[in-house]
Amino acid sequence: MRITTRGRYALRASLALAKLAGNGRPVSINQLSEAENISPVFLEQIFFKLRKAGIVTSMRGPGGGFNFAIPANKLTIKEILDAAGEDLSLTLCDKSKDACDRYGNCPSHTVWVELMQQVNNFLAGITLESIIEKYKNATACTDTGKNDPVVLEI
Repeated sequence: MRITTRGRYALRASLALAKLAGNGRPVSINQLSEAENISPVFLEQIFFKLRKAGIVTSMRGPGGGFNFAIPANKLTIKEILDAAGEDLSLTLCDKSKDACDRYGNCPSHTVWVELMQQVNNFLAGITLESIIEKYKNATACTDTGKNDPVVLEI
């Protein structure tokens, strides 16, 4: 399984939208672009998909932008990644029997299916609000310049 840039940016932009959309005011692509340093053209493509999936609504004109159609405490990471067009499969054989000529005779098939169920359940159990709450006091990511992992200062 590999999450593409589109999927990562969809999550980042959704988190930014959740933070910036106070009092129900729409947030523009330019505001999101500046907040997350993501190309506005790429964000438009992502938000087209999110709107088509019913995750966000849009308002045109001056003062327009995007809002969530689903409350942040109900919107899951899985829903965002699915709407962005991410394929969360690990292998071809966890998708369908048509992709594998060994289907039915392969004991490893159940391993991949069960693992994907675990991944999907995990992502479906994380809401935008839970991420924001967990990291609401995070001020910055610090990179020491070494091979150490990036650490959030909380």
